[in-house]
Parts: sequence; structure tokens; C-alpha cells
Amino acid sequence: MPEPLADMTWPALLAHWTDFARASIALPRNSEGDRWRAAVAPIIGLQAVTFALGDLGRLGSGEERALALDRAAILIDRHGAELAALWPGQPLDPHLTGLIADARACLAAAVAGGDARARSA
Repeated sequence: MPEPLADMTWPALLAHWTDFARASIALPRNSEGDRWRAAVAPIIGLQAVTFALGDLGRLGSGEERALALDRAAILIDRHGAELAALWPGQPLDPHLTGLIADARACLAAAVAGGDARARSA
């Protein structure tokens, strides 16, 4: 029996992140609002990598899988660095550190050959 939300996963995620991006327009025009607005793209990037790692088993070859793992690691590092650069010398908001940790946990699970989604849930 398929997962109940399996058919809705992509449309639901797309709608959620589209709404998230639209909502960022309403953030105040000050330094804090500007930072959070700038954080939207890396946040969405981290979520995209996290969910893509959950589908890694659908890739055909080991070479494709290895390349995908390398790209995922690079993207997680890049998006994490982009977020850190927005708050220099300050700790990241716990929600942001959670997104980065989730992405890294999915990557670790994928490298180990496990189910990345189960580990990030």
C-alpha cells in the first residue's frame, strides 16, 4: 500500500514553499527583516536537498548516487554558509540550525545507505 501522502508530496511541498516565499515579502523593511528575506532562498535550498536525498534510491547507477551525494554535501555547506553570513558573529536561530542538522542527517543516512526520510522525521 502506498504512503497516503506520496502522491501529494511534491505539490504540497511546492505550495508550502511558494507560500513561505510570498510571506517573506511582508517582513519589515529593517535589518532583521532584510536578513530573513535573504534567508528564504537558502532555507528553501536546504529543504530541497533534504527531500531529494529521500529519493536518492530512485537513481539508477552507483555513479549517479555518488555524484548526488557529493552535490548534496556541497549544497548543504553552501546554504549553511549563506545563512551564517546573514548573522555574522551571532548564533543562528534554532529553526535554521535544525534545518541544517536535518539536511546533514539525511545526507549521513544516504551515505550509510539507510532511509534518509526516516532519519529526518
